[in-house]
Amino acid sequence: MQQGMDLIQIIHKGAIATYPLIFMSVVSVAVVLERLWSLRNIGSVTLKLTESIMEPIGKGQKDLAIAICRQSSQCPAARIFLNVIRIHAGESFEAMSAYATEALFEETQKLKKHLWILGTVGSSAPFIGLLGTVIGIIKSFESMAIVGTGGFTVVAAGISEALVATALGLGVAIIALIFYNYFQVRIGNLNGLFRIQTTKILQRMNQ
Repeated sequence: MQQGMDLIQIIHKGAIATYPLIFMSVVSVAVVLERLWSLRNIGSVTLKLTESIMEPIGKGQKDLAIAICRQSSQCPAARIFLNVIRIHAGESFEAMSAYATEALFEETQKLKKHLWILGTVGSSAPFIGLLGTVIGIIKSFESMAIVGTGGFTVVAAGISEALVATALGLGVAIIALIFYNYFQVRIGNLNGLFRIQTTKILQRMNQ
């Protein structure tokens, strides 16, 4: 690395790769924070909601159960339960299960909102970093060709700067993939919880 060359200068010199990577990292952080906020406490709220509406449903107090679900409408499970309770009258258990499956799929898709961004960043960031490194190395050897002497010492600084792009790309990708996999597992667990609690409600409604 050239003497006096700090990280900001290196990033500026490798702008063709480093600037896009910095932008992608900012977007990834925004998506992570937004999803963490959106998925907070959903599991505990779902369990409490199920307990609170089981008794009204068992007593045939459909309006009370609907009112309780509406009070927790910010929770995906509440919207699923609300759809199931509303279509209860005159429907068979199989028909109700089909409605519940559709509602469950819709809410699960909402939980996956913006996750494609993390997946895209995780898969593309290393290649963008590699592109920056290759371009940097090409420039370094071009400089050596112009100088005509000096060997590797002429290009060593340039190559070390170019490798920063690869390191940055890998760092951005690793963070994005970690959270992408975390959210996929978290949403999968929530999906299973929704199915279990919805089945309990359907069984109570058909007793």
